[in-house]
Amino acid sequence: MKQYRNEWKYTIHEKDIQILFERLSAVLEKDRNAGEDGYYSVHSVYFDDYTNACARYNEAGVSERFKYRIRYYGTDTGKLRLERKEKYQGRCHKETAWITEDTYRKLMSGDVSDLFWETDQPLVRQFCVDIMNRVFTPKIIVNYDRIAFAEVMTNVRITFDKNISVSDDFENFLSGGYLRIPLQPVHEHVLEVKFDEILPGYIKNILTKQELIQSAFSKYYLGRMTLQNYTR
Repeated sequence: MKQYRNEWKYTIHEKDIQILFERLSAVLEKDRNAGEDGYYSVHSVYFDDYTNACARYNEAGVSERFKYRIRYYGTDTGKLRLERKEKYQGRCHKETAWITEDTYRKLMSGDVSDLFWETDQPLVRQFCVDIMNRVFTPKIIVNYDRIAFAEVMTNVRITFDKNISVSDDFENFLSGGYLRIPLQPVHEHVLEVKFDEILPGYIKNILTKQELIQSAFSKYYLGRMTLQNYTR
């Protein structure tokens, strides 16, 4: 049975990040994958079908929807992840499969008829079916720097995503040397709070002290709109 998690999002100013960072550092563990500066970079290619259903459903606020992306962290392109992220009545479920660079290139090109039979990964096979039937193709690159905190016992994860940018330079996705268009004004970033059933009170108290306003922020959808306006 699928487990869906709560995912609360907030647009947050730089000054509020510093305050929350200090408070959360006192009670939560920092992500062990972060560099010396406390950050790690996230690079994702998002896909959509020939009708742009993922973008349209997001814009319409459809409660049951999904999207595919391929992601890597930092500069480690040897660890590519295919992800299928579902949303149902405001909660999220994510499936993940590690893929090789060869599989990545086949998925990006849409040449997946042989891959469907070769792979033993259910998620890769499912994506192959969607590529063949609904013509899923890469639409946008989303890149940002992330600070992450975790509470292991209750499976809570809090992330600050800074310097969010978008691109459609897919040829340079793995090298990281692609043109980047800012998604938000300077000093404006995104806070995400992810948890299963109940957010512990001491964490909730830290967050509510800043009087944050919850937002239905979609990096994919806003990135599509930003690129569309940029290329006009």
